Amino acid sequence: MDLTTDERRLTDDIGFLLSRASGLFVRATNAALASYGLRVRSYSVLLLACEATEGVSQRDLAEVLGLDPSQVVLLVDDLAASGLVTREPSVNDRRTRLVSATAAGRALRAEVVGVADAAVADQLSGLTSTERFLLRDLLSRLALGNRGSLPA
Repeated sequence: MDLTTDERRLTDDIGFLLSRASGLFVRATNAALASYGLRVRSYSVLLLACEATEGVSQRDLAEVLGLDPSQVVLLVDDLAASGLVTREPSVNDRRTRLVSATAAGRALRAEVVGVADAAVADQLSGLTSTERFLLRDLLSRLALGNRGSLPA
């Protein structure tokens, strides 16, 4: 396909390139996770629930994932219906429900983490290890700003 001048402007647009690359990664990872009943967003919730030994609030999940809280509720509902996570009241605030991974959720995470990692690695296969490190560093700085890590 021969790009016109207007189409070339898109290839110079960082926002477009980030969105396009994100779409490629998400589609590839969704395809890899499909046979396990997961998609990128539900997999991300499961990962965070597995890492939070005391559980994680839906509000914190929404903030970390950059999603509307109502989207997180639906993701947690689906994972809970599949027996992968539970919601328990917080001991510090009875109004807050904490999402925790079940044993089945932890087992599934252990089974699929390599599958998801392989899908991402395949998308990055055209980059050297130095370029992958630089890309991760730059994206982290853009996504996280001066915080250096995701919100706690």
